[in-house]
Amino acid sequence: MQNLGQTRSSNKPGHLLQTPDTFVRTALPGMRKATAIVHAAPALGARFNQYTAEFDAGGSMDPVSAQRFIYVLEGEVEVNSATLAAADYAYVPPRAAAGVSSKNGARAAIIEKLYQPLPGVVPPSFFTGRESDIVATFLMDDEALDVRVFLPDSPAFDFAVNTMTYLPGASLPMVEIHVMEHGLLMLEGGGIYRLGDSWYPVTKGDFIWMAPFCPQWFGAIGKTPAKYLVYKDWNRAPLDAAP
Repeated sequence: MQNLGQTRSSNKPGHLLQTPDTFVRTALPGMRKATAIVHAAPALGARFNQYTAEFDAGGSMDPVSAQRFIYVLEGEVEVNSATLAAADYAYVPPRAAAGVSSKNGARAAIIEKLYQPLPGVVPPSFFTGRESDIVATFLMDDEALDVRVFLPDSPAFDFAVNTMTYLPGASLPMVEIHVMEHGLLMLEGGGIYRLGDSWYPVTKGDFIWMAPFCPQWFGAIGKTPAKYLVYKDWNRAPLDAAP
């Protein structure tokens, strides 16, 4: 059925809501038997790339010069001889000879960012992990808001990736306005997101980009928890991060 030009998606100064009905798939250079849904890129104003990679059986992606974070959404992928299942993840340092492939087909969230070195700090090395092995913390001691941190809190890392899970009815305790930008993929459930002066219903599969200093707030609505994967730049001086 035709949607007659209607969509929940919105692209406004400082933020983007991209909903699955507007996704367009494309093959990026270095992809074989795979496609990408590009969510955030410099063309948008972002200082990182984020996309969903969809692999057919036998699909693969070449290494890139930037650092990569991979979170498996469905199926299994292989990265640097490691096999990752759903909710497993990998960090790939810049210029590492580590592509991504899938024997039987998979979907994965991919984040790529040019690395910003710090004098005297050794860049991080490749590693993998499993979300279920991470000990949850609670945002501002609110047990209804579960945070799982994927990358070590170390100056070697210039970005962070977390999942945040909200019990039904839970919300952020404040409207946040800060220097970090975000890429956010809804994994489960839904709710209401405030972005700038706009309010949006959001649900599983939606993607949100938030520019630095975009006013932001989320509240979970429904009978099941809401969960998202969220990126932010981190551990670098704002002037160093400027384009």
